[in-house]
Amino acid sequence: MSDLTTSQMEIGISTFLEAAPRAGGVTHAERLRQAVEEINLSEQVGLDVYAIGEHHRADYASSAPAVILAAAAATTKRIRLSSAVTVLSSDDPVRVYQAFSTLDGLSNGRAEIMAGRGSFIESFPLFGYNLDHYDSLFDEKLELLLAIRDSEKVSWRGGHRPAIKNLGVYPRAVQEPLPVWIGTGGNPESAVRAGTLGLPVVFAIIGGMPERFAPLVTLYKEAAAKAGHDVSKLQISTHSHGFISDTTEKAADLFYPSTAAQMNTIGRERGWPPYTRDSFDAARSLRGALYVGDPEYVAEKIVLLRQNLGLTRFLLHVDVSTLPHRELLRTIELLGTKVAPIVHKELARQAAQK
Repeated sequence: MSDLTTSQMEIGISTFLEAAPRAGGVTHAERLRQAVEEINLSEQVGLDVYAIGEHHRADYASSAPAVILAAAAATTKRIRLSSAVTVLSSDDPVRVYQAFSTLDGLSNGRAEIMAGRGSFIESFPLFGYNLDHYDSLFDEKLELLLAIRDSEKVSWRGGHRPAIKNLGVYPRAVQEPLPVWIGTGGNPESAVRAGTLGLPVVFAIIGGMPERFAPLVTLYKEAAAKAGHDVSKLQISTHSHGFISDTTEKAADLFYPSTAAQMNTIGRERGWPPYTRDSFDAARSLRGALYVGDPEYVAEKIVLLRQNLGLTRFLLHVDVSTLPHRELLRTIELLGTKVAPIVHKELARQAAQK
């Protein structure tokens, strides 16, 4: 990512590639092909990044983000291609680096890794990892990933993976270093870890008031400063669910039924209370976590988020398999052609007044 001035902020898309094969909806194969179409459209309308989160469930088609992003690398020139997140705890850091350094080569230096522990746990039993080691697995594997990123040949020893003794990992990335972001749902320890390592951070804000993440941003910056990193060069992003249409009323009415269905499915697994229209409407209020509305309203919410958290990047999570794909494409189009210009113009105005 290039250096941004105070009036600039990257804006992009994140997705988990929701599918509904069991319900007679979009199949995994269809959703994968749609993703490539979305990435191409995102570049055409001027968005900066498209990010795919790794999942291993029947309701998502995104178990191999680097492969999908590589398919789009061949037909795009500018947009950055990222995971969101790579579940590093249940993967092998050597293979993660190799997948994304390959993507980096194919895209001529546009790949990024967003590393996280994951909010779903299906990958742990799938790949034979013990959930009792949830935290130590991530710490150890992040250490190895960064060692591979920073040196062609690696010597390393840990507790969960066989040791490596002076072995090379190839191909090497075009970017030096290959960007590695830390994705977190709001864990203070994760914010401190990212700051201490001087890594960019992505906060997944899916509920409550986004402004409540401000103390985590402070922790992140304090940890970075304490570790000797230049705080002015830190990169901060959020990942927030949303949907854009020509009117706020239309956006809300289209997005609510599918959102409620998804939230209630996950809620039954996790013991959440039923999701209601009142909950939805509260979340899409100006200070809420849902970015649902017409372009002007969504832009206003993004500008407010920038003021509260000091963002350098905003990712709109747009992914509802039960809606017609044209509605998702329309959201991407409006984000790039309407929302982003409004945001950039307002940020430039604010910067000029300082």
